[in-house]
Amino acid sequence: MTDFAAYQEELYDQGQHGRQPPYPITFTELEEKASAAMPPKVRGYVAGGAGDEHTQRANCAAFRRWGLYPRMLVAPTERDMSIELLGVRLPSPVFMAPVGVIGVCAQDGHGDLACARASARTGVPFFAGTLSSDPMEEVAAQLGDTPGFFQLYTPPDRELAASLVHRAEAAGFRGIAVTLDTWVTGWRPRDLSGSNYPQVPSGCLANYTSDPVFRRRLEPGDDATEVAVRTLPIFGGPFRWEDLEWLRSETDLPLMLKGLCHPDDVRRAKDHGVDAVYCSNHGGRQANGGLASLDCLPGVLEAADGLPVLFDSGVRDGADIIKALALGATAVGIGRPYCYGLALGGVDGVEHVLRSLLAEADLIMAVDGYPSLKDLTPEALRQVG
Repeated sequence: MTDFAAYQEELYDQGQHGRQPPYPITFTELEEKASAAMPPKVRGYVAGGAGDEHTQRANCAAFRRWGLYPRMLVAPTERDMSIELLGVRLPSPVFMAPVGVIGVCAQDGHGDLACARASARTGVPFFAGTLSSDPMEEVAAQLGDTPGFFQLYTPPDRELAASLVHRAEAAGFRGIAVTLDTWVTGWRPRDLSGSNYPQVPSGCLANYTSDPVFRRRLEPGDDATEVAVRTLPIFGGPFRWEDLEWLRSETDLPLMLKGLCHPDDVRRAKDHGVDAVYCSNHGGRQANGGLASLDCLPGVLEAADGLPVLFDSGVRDGADIIKALALGATAVGIGRPYCYGLALGGVDGVEHVLRSLLAEADLIMAVDGYPSLKDLTPEALRQVG
């Protein structure tokens, strides 16, 4: 078992030697300092959501409506936070959720590589995105012994889509998460106000421009990026049930569907042979006025009926992680917090954020008397609002 709480002792020990933590501890301060370090358009892209950002705020507020019962006279000196996900044993239930165009958050423009290196250091899986500054093969090579997963925006051109999938297989990714809710860009006022379409012409098209199917269609003298921008739907295209049937037949890798919040969709996906469900509303970035993802989670879990359920949207600290796990999530994804860590400190910043979140979650389990994740059940929670 990994002693995630030991990070707290490392930070206190630094203080004994006259060194303060190099990066913020709380999300509020992390967001503030990272925002100051980002160019305005990048800051707007990362921090922004759809519409007036009501759903984005609702994702965070949903966690405040739950409280964890403390259980005394347990005092677990060791806590087991490990899980098995899609045949892979992981030291913790936390993962880095896919963030499109994460490359621009790093000062050198190669955030995908930095996140993969942080994954190797921490054992926290990274969901590498289709919209990447670097080809997926180079990202996968930085993961070390930590399993990685690939997030797919599915091009309507099935030959190109199949090429991306087969490259993910060859690169060693352990599963594919198909994003369902971003085949068009949501109404994002922060981006619109700055006339900022962050995917173009930023360097996030490396998976397309390096693809052999895409490249063999280029004419002599073509600029690959220009052709990609002009000819491809950057986010892939509409993905429907018949496309899922095709994709399921195309790969033996485990398939996860990202964006499922309605129980009927979950049941139908299960009938189509998916291996895991990913409950998410894209952090409130795509459609305003929707339900908070956490409020959807119980219905998703019931419909999944034993399938692993991944979760993200609104997770800001270790307490949020614990609450999502107690409600029944198999694994919990972090989004904006690690983006901000990346903006402030590259690999070191991401590592700090991940270790801080895991340390807080581990310490909550210690203080409140929960020795392992199986002890975190819905009965451990009380709804308070």
